[in-house]
Amino acid sequence: MQLIDLENLPEPPPVTIRVGATEIDESHIAQEMQHHPASSQQEAFAQAARALVVRELLLQRAAELGLRSGTDAADDEAGIAALLERELSVPEPDEAACRRFFQANPERFSEPARLKVSHILLPAAPEDARARDTQYRQGKKLLAELAAHPERFAEFAMRHSACPSKDSGGNLGWLSAGQTVPELDRALKHLSQGLHVEPLASRYGWHVVSVDERIEAQAVPFEAVSHRVRHSLQEQASRRALRHYLLALAEQIGVEGLALDEDAGALLMQ
Repeated sequence: MQLIDLENLPEPPPVTIRVGATEIDESHIAQEMQHHPASSQQEAFAQAARALVVRELLLQRAAELGLRSGTDAADDEAGIAALLERELSVPEPDEAACRRFFQANPERFSEPARLKVSHILLPAAPEDARARDTQYRQGKKLLAELAAHPERFAEFAMRHSACPSKDSGGNLGWLSAGQTVPELDRALKHLSQGLHVEPLASRYGWHVVSVDERIEAQAVPFEAVSHRVRHSLQEQASRRALRHYLLALAEQIGVEGLALDEDAGALLMQ
């Protein structure tokens, strides 16, 4: 069987995206990409394209109803706002629905766990296997010494850590979820108080970690967070209503080259 050199295969033709009779130009999508950070250029391009399709659907519908008074960006935003005010109906959650949602999601509305953390950062880039191995071994050595002499943590931090916190003995202060890099954030959730027995990895290297104090998550009464519960339900209802509305508009006006997905409403809310 004859093999074809992949380099000689023709490039796939560009996909043309249209909303009604209006084409979404690739240059406009490229400009929009800066507002849609993603893990890959392809994903950012897709998100930007969907956002422009959603906007064009709304602008065409606003123009059809006579809700656009001009063609500049301010007029466009005013027209979209007027359109959604006129055509989008979002039910207001009652107290019973709010209480049910609160009871089903207690962790979402509790006071988060907080940890007072100290660390020693031993730097190593993710792609540098030799440095990662060397610094891991250094972390194990420090942990063995700290197990016998925990009072030397601040000294070791000042001597070995690459984090600015070394000037305060490695003290990071009180942390709750989302306040450090994701790798450490995930690990800290499960750590008990005291010196952790293994170095923890992150994109920056290895961390020797001590949880100096830990305050567990605290439940709060419904009355204290009722406004947050109501807002969460309103946001969910708005996303659902927007998604259904946009899918109906896409069916009515016509969209080629791109399919709106379940996150169509979320794109507009962003």
